[in-house]
Amino acid sequence: MADKRLVNQKLLSCGYTTGTCAAAASKAAATMLFEKESVDSVSIITPNQTNLTIDVLNPQFNEESASCLIQKDSGDDPDITNGILVSSKVSLREDGIVIEGGKGVGKVTKPGLDQPVGMSAINSVPRKMIKDSLNEIANQYNYDGGFHVLISVPNGEEIAKKTFNPELGIVGGISILGTTGIVEPMSAKALADSIKVEVSVIAAENNERILIFLGNFGKKFAEEDLNLSTKPGIMCSNFIDVALDSSVEQGFKKILLIGHIGKLVKLGIAMFNTHSHNGDGRIETLLSCAVESGADIDTLRDIQKCVTTNAVLDILWEKGLLDETMDILKHRIKHNIDRRIPSDVEVGFICFANSGEYEGILFESDNANQLKGLWEN
Repeated sequence: MADKRLVNQKLLSCGYTTGTCAAAASKAAATMLFEKESVDSVSIITPNQTNLTIDVLNPQFNEESASCLIQKDSGDDPDITNGILVSSKVSLREDGIVIEGGKGVGKVTKPGLDQPVGMSAINSVPRKMIKDSLNEIANQYNYDGGFHVLISVPNGEEIAKKTFNPELGIVGGISILGTTGIVEPMSAKALADSIKVEVSVIAAENNERILIFLGNFGKKFAEEDLNLSTKPGIMCSNFIDVALDSSVEQGFKKILLIGHIGKLVKLGIAMFNTHSHNGDGRIETLLSCAVESGADIDTLRDIQKCVTTNAVLDILWEKGLLDETMDILKHRIKHNIDRRIPSDVEVGFICFANSGEYEGILFESDNANQLKGLWEN
């Protein structure tokens, strides 16, 4: 695709996700069902409103069903799934849209993931993209019935062995993923360098304060739930270390971190680069904090089986241990930040969850309220 991003003075190409591939293939297959002829390309609008026209491979159709393949293009982002083929077979049914995973698409075997246990690992946003695409075709051809969709990935089972899916409890294939539909170039060095540049630019405007978001969820939470201005601020993704160190080097005296528990928890073991390639430790960190909060052995065993932080939080909530465990984690994070950052720099943090009975702020540093006031709208 032609869309590019300027990263560290280089124009890097964006790509599109497996979710976009699945939706595009489904739209093309549905089109063939009604047109009764092959299509060689399909246009689709991603959740971030990017317009794409993608080549359709191996189009096939008959009176009952149609299928085709879309090849994933990850752009300049290093991605093990770059170049894989995503297949969709679409057939008509009486009503509703049923989406299932076929060969090469993983099955969920552990709780706490985007889809329930037993379901195909086709995440919520790709499912919505597929449904929206099929509804568009139904409206175009005045069709009021339903669709059955089977998403497959040739060689998906082999590819999945090189990912974290087996550890997460997704077996038999890859996951169909994506939140924006677009793969942004994320070269580690390029991204780290771009964070340093952003911090430098903000510092040049004579600011002494900076807001650091640990990803899109953090920025959205700050804007929508905390009603904070996001300027001056930066997105650091997994590079908390780079963002913090650069902020100190550039002379910032007040720093506020806002992040989801899935990333921020790693600061509890002083892991300031939270990319999964560097390790994990999320469940182990929460397990250790739960021990300190008085969790019994059965609760600890249940936590040890979890593959996501949300699954752990559900257990802690049910056992009445969430508040105390989060307080222990808060103090560990503060201790690790204090070891890294000079004493004349004030750093605060806010940790949140965006689902569950405990949705909202899980814990925040003692100085967070005072620092929040610097960004209040």
